[in-house]
Amino acid sequence: MIGKIVFVGDSFAKIEFNEGTNNLSLMNMYVVFEENGRKIVGEIENVDNKSMQVKFLGEFASDKFVSGVIQKPSINASVRMITNDEFEYLIGQPDNGENLYLGVSPLYGNHPINVNINDLFSNHMAVFGNSGSGKSCGVARILQNVFTKDLDNVVPIRSNFFIFDAYGEYHNAFKTLQNLNPNFHFKYYTTNKYDSEGLALRIPLWLLSVDDLALLLGATEHSQLPIIERMLKLVRIFAETTEEAKRYKNHLIAKAIMNILYTNQTSPSKRNDIFNIFTTCSTEEFNLEAPVQGLGYTRKFRECFIIDKEGSFTESILVTQYISSFIDEALETYEPQSTNYFTLKDLEKALEFTLISEGLLRNEKAYSDAITLKVRLHSLCIGDYARFFEYPEYTTLEGYISSLVLCGSNAKAQIINFNLEDIDDTLAKTICKIYAKMLFDFTKRLKNRASIPFHLFLEESHRYVQNDSDKNLIGYNIFERVAKEGRKYGLMFNLISQRPVEISDTVISQCSNFIIFKMNHPLDLEYIEKMLPNISSDVIEKLKSLQPGTCVAFGKAFKIPMIIHLDMPSPEPQSSNCDVVKTWA
Repeated sequence: MIGKIVFVGDSFAKIEFNEGTNNLSLMNMYVVFEENGRKIVGEIENVDNKSMQVKFLGEFASDKFVSGVIQKPSINASVRMITNDEFEYLIGQPDNGENLYLGVSPLYGNHPINVNINDLFSNHMAVFGNSGSGKSCGVARILQNVFTKDLDNVVPIRSNFFIFDAYGEYHNAFKTLQNLNPNFHFKYYTTNKYDSEGLALRIPLWLLSVDDLALLLGATEHSQLPIIERMLKLVRIFAETTEEAKRYKNHLIAKAIMNILYTNQTSPSKRNDIFNIFTTCSTEEFNLEAPVQGLGYTRKFRECFIIDKEGSFTESILVTQYISSFIDEALETYEPQSTNYFTLKDLEKALEFTLISEGLLRNEKAYSDAITLKVRLHSLCIGDYARFFEYPEYTTLEGYISSLVLCGSNAKAQIINFNLEDIDDTLAKTICKIYAKMLFDFTKRLKNRASIPFHLFLEESHRYVQNDSDKNLIGYNIFERVAKEGRKYGLMFNLISQRPVEISDTVISQCSNFIIFKMNHPLDLEYIEKMLPNISSDVIEKLKSLQPGTCVAFGKAFKIPMIIHLDMPSPEPQSSNCDVVKTWA
């Protein structure tokens, strides 16, 4: 026994030291209260010359450790330091094939700390800490441990770690992954067109939904969604080559032209709109150069729009008859049979056709919403970011996901790194959302639920996982949906951030494991304390004084909150500070 209990509170006990007890280095160490066969574990959180205060953590029951204590120990309970066997039970047995080495305990002679792989990686996780506190190195070290530790028969060949890398830091940490095992592979995508080591990031445009396109084009109004939906339907129809699709295209063009002819515009304005339609969409049978048969003569269709002295079309009757020949109301229910290859230019033409044929550019109320989408899509088409949507050939969602994780000769890559450093935060957020939605849809379709797990690591996640306006616009935020539903399908989030206060509270609330490095900002500390019901004020205090590379870890994978020092990764990510002295010299 190290002392006598003199006070028992709701969450802690006060103990007076026995004479001669060495109390110089007891802070944050663990003790056990024993009474009537019960063993309650506590952590020493305050020490003075005569006494210490111990916070209750949980108790051993039937060879298991249960967090929390319902019945507190009495004043007569004995108090002793935790034994090695008990401590090893709390920190995980290294000889268990399903355990993973995480780091060491600086409080217990650098004793190795191991965690259950399923408890750590089958749940969402958050890694927080100030800049320079060791987040990137910690994440790199944890993943390196996955591939370097002897896990008996648990070799992570079929693992899928997707790292969305804001600064291109992780490439250096994993580029030699294959040296560990010829079956391990690292794949590197980049947005930096001058980076010769990476593959160019490319996203198939036809895999994007209406919701994806709304985010990509920066839609803000509900009235813009039907325009995008119509545009997407038309571009898919325009991309089809079946006979029925061709007849439907002619039907659409004819209906659009008839709508224009019956407006109250001037004839020159009508002609301009009609010619614009054929600029965006035409067929072999129906175009401006198509022959139109009159009574005893033939004219090109464009020649039918000559305007007479009264301001009318000279061939208005012939035009009407010719256009009507392409209209087939039975085709109104036609839907594109499949998704086909198309480009941003094709999408722009479909939008132009939508705006003209629906008369949206002549509608004062809809004009602002319509022209905003038109300008943004055109800016994307002619801008540098267009290259990210120039995919060379048609592929399905399953085919695209496979292409992301396969290397040459169909070898499987376990770590896929996306370097997002060369794009702005707005596009980076949209790309992260697109990939999250693709993977969510893919995992939901799997016949055997959660049979292909994916782990998404979002570096600087406060830039992307925010309380933004998606829910108001499209009805959901994909990050929040994945946080709430993704785990059961095998899609897990790993948030890495120095500003948790800026992250969606819904997403953080779904995280089951937390690895938190040094943090000082009072708003972040207050936010963490409010958001996480299992964190105590003493853990918050510890976060202020941690050394780089040392963290407080708690959650489902940890039986009790632990101070852990993680080894430096080898190789290291490119996240260290600038060596000013060296560069100056």
